[in-house]
Amino acid sequence: MHSIHLFIIASFVHHVLSQSTESSRTGLATSAVIADYPTSGTSYANDGITITLPTTVDYASITDLSSAMGTDNTTAAASTSTSGNSTTSSPSQTLLVGTARTTTTLNGTATRNATASRTTSSARPSNTAPCNGHPDFCQRKYSNITYIAAHNSPFIRPGNLAANQMLDVEAQLNDGIRMLQFQTHYVNGTVYLCHTSCDILNAGTLEDYLITITKWLRANPYDVIAVLMGNDDVIDPMNFTGPVVNSGLIDFVYTPPTVPMPIESWPTLAEMIFRNERAVVMLDYQANQTAIPWLLDEFSQMWETPFSPTDRDFPCTAQRPPDRPRDVRLDRMYMANHNLNLEVSFAGFDLLVPFYPLLNETNAVSGYGSAGVAVSNCTQMWDRPPNFILVDYYNIGSYNGSVFQVAAEANNVTYNRDSCCGTAGVQSIAARLLEGSDARKIYVFVVVVGIASSWFL
Repeated sequence: MHSIHLFIIASFVHHVLSQSTESSRTGLATSAVIADYPTSGTSYANDGITITLPTTVDYASITDLSSAMGTDNTTAAASTSTSGNSTTSSPSQTLLVGTARTTTTLNGTATRNATASRTTSSARPSNTAPCNGHPDFCQRKYSNITYIAAHNSPFIRPGNLAANQMLDVEAQLNDGIRMLQFQTHYVNGTVYLCHTSCDILNAGTLEDYLITITKWLRANPYDVIAVLMGNDDVIDPMNFTGPVVNSGLIDFVYTPPTVPMPIESWPTLAEMIFRNERAVVMLDYQANQTAIPWLLDEFSQMWETPFSPTDRDFPCTAQRPPDRPRDVRLDRMYMANHNLNLEVSFAGFDLLVPFYPLLNETNAVSGYGSAGVAVSNCTQMWDRPPNFILVDYYNIGSYNGSVFQVAAEANNVTYNRDSCCGTAGVQSIAARLLEGSDARKIYVFVVVVGIASSWFL
């Protein structure tokens, strides 16, 4: 039996190395992308109809929000620009105090049982830069900022081919990641964080993951984040309310006034922080905002470029939701998927894995296939930069955290290169391992060994 496996593995190695050699000459294969999201049982809401949602936020009652936030209106004059994320950076430090919230509400009316976790934001740290580290962002709308998003944020297991990140979620947030994206799977009544299958990579329960995020939000009361959950099993959205409530994240969720949300309808970061609504929680499929207003329907609120791309040109064409006119797309936030994948096909099987050897180019500020070039192309095509740049292994690039430099340039602010990344030396070690023209061959060999080991177990 083992001899048969070895023959298959040898054939597979030959096939993969042939693919890799061809890719090194012409770029990555551009065959049909393997979907990394549910392709059946899904639908997209009609975002041509505006629905007003119940909300407790009344910003009109705040007469001078900029004064309350410790910021100056004169530094925020450019924040309303829709032609790009334009403003200037200020190095000043500001003490910012938001409003504490204690609630266990599920949707503004129904309440969770008394065992649900409760959180407050009473901490008042001093000498802290507000508004995601840039005081100038305070008076800029949430929809007028470019954020770096961690693709499959929880999947960090070393040696596992399904991993997409190297540093844990706390390090991600500390380094500046402001959207956490991931897949979920429903197993025996519990929502787990699993990549493709819980037999391949299981990062634990959604509730445990959200507890870590909630603790970070408590400790960082001047930051706004997004959580984008992939509903891969296309289950009822009520299955996500328990983990959000019991983790305490419910105390920080943002509830929009309408669905969909046009670009200009989003609040400023100052408004979100002042109200302590600092977590934008989205679900890609099955969300029902009339029932659960704070669980945002992703594709009513924004659109995406092609997901799990294998094309190094990273076209900034709209993929999901399909069939929307350009004027509608221009009035929504959007996410550029910039996580490069290697697609390997053999004997009827399709495998899609992060293309690790090219991370120093994919996450770079400039050069072919770089995040910097992709953002520039998107900006030209859509008259403004993407709101989210979804990346694998964010800490690796042309230098540590180069993807944050890309976002900083899109936002017209400065970035401190010394602020990244969570583990010293990670970048240099990875770079040394992947140097040389045979990097692709080494990588696909590792892929094959990983597959083979699972056959022999």
